[in-house]
Amino acid sequence: MGFGEGASAVADCGGLDVGALLRIVASDLGGRKVPALSHPSGWEEALALCLAAEGVTIVTGFFIASAGAPETDGPAGSVALGRAMELLGRRVQLVTDSRSSLVLSACSAALGGPPVAAMDGPHPAALEGADLLIFLERPGCAGDGRYYNMRGNDISASVVPLDDLAVRALEHGLPVIGIGDGGNEAGMGALYEPLKRLLPEYARCLSRVPATVCLPVDVSNWGGYALAALLSAASGRWVGLSPGEEERALRAAVGAGAVDGTTGCRTLSVDGFSLERLERVTVQLKDWYGIAAKKTFLKRQNHA
Repeated sequence: MGFGEGASAVADCGGLDVGALLRIVASDLGGRKVPALSHPSGWEEALALCLAAEGVTIVTGFFIASAGAPETDGPAGSVALGRAMELLGRRVQLVTDSRSSLVLSACSAALGGPPVAAMDGPHPAALEGADLLIFLERPGCAGDGRYYNMRGNDISASVVPLDDLAVRALEHGLPVIGIGDGGNEAGMGALYEPLKRLLPEYARCLSRVPATVCLPVDVSNWGGYALAALLSAASGRWVGLSPGEEERALRAAVGAGAVDGTTGCRTLSVDGFSLERLERVTVQLKDWYGIAAKKTFLKRQNHA
């Protein structure tokens, strides 16, 4: 599909209530302030890029050095988004480093998602056949070239610089989407100045990794789920998570060694949010899609 087709598809979905979608996934439930920078226009641009793409690379994996394990945020959102794009006919590759590959592979297997490639560096193969690069909960280097967690601790020793792919992609004309919830993730550099004003005490830790557009959310997984919901509305068929799949993905991730990035514990939770709360979001997103689909149907009936 060419870019023009993608853009027209977005025009057909101009009546979508993206604001309602953001109230589900970007209402600052965790008190990090970052979701305040989420704007419908950014999501509309991201949707256009996804619809225009034929080949997509999604990079994820945030290793929690203090726990010696990758976190539960990132894998499920990447798999859900990747699977949605596969169902809509796109070629998708999930990329992470060797420390996070077991968790991502387990999660993708649990949901029937895309293939996973483990790379211990920004290898050109990550971008082969891709015309869109997406980062979802992947560390992004700060202005000093180091990597930091949400507590401001230097975690550079445990990070493989896959975020370098962003500059390489942009230099070759490939658009980049960044999804994050703390400001220290790859792609969040697109909002560096407003993030610096919002979080002055954390400014030195903020990611400077660029992106075409970035999507701040409460939980990075939810950003992947929300994009899948938008793709569903644009295509007229639900391609997001089904009931029970949030738990299935989380059990697979934890079973492969993942921990909650906030607590450092191997529990069925993400960033401190319980499984019950996480599942509520997936239900709300599908309900949002149902309303959007009904409005689209009525609109077409009125124009018939």
